Amino acid sequence: GPAPVASFSANPFELHDMAGNVGEWVGDCWHDSYLRAPADGSAWINPGCKLRTIRGGYWASSPDQTRSAFRQGAKPDRRDALTGFRIARDL
Repeated sequence: GPAPVASFSANPFELHDMAGNVGEWVGDCWHDSYLRAPADGSAWINPGCKLRTIRGGYWASSPDQTRSAFRQGAKPDRRDALTGFRIARDL
């Protein structure tokens, strides 16, 4: 299952738990490709989208899915032990 926060050493940017614990909900609607995606890094939101995007792998993923570029679409009411979100704060 998921590991407790900061169970492993921080990465070179001093961030913990950036890959492989749970897949992360992001603000984007699901799209099969990046065709017509925003170029400024903002969330890709379309009115009436039925699927949202989960990015990265989780504790039971295969190694090729445990990376930030891995994406999957899911209904926004999905709830399970494989999916979560990241909270960040400025220091």
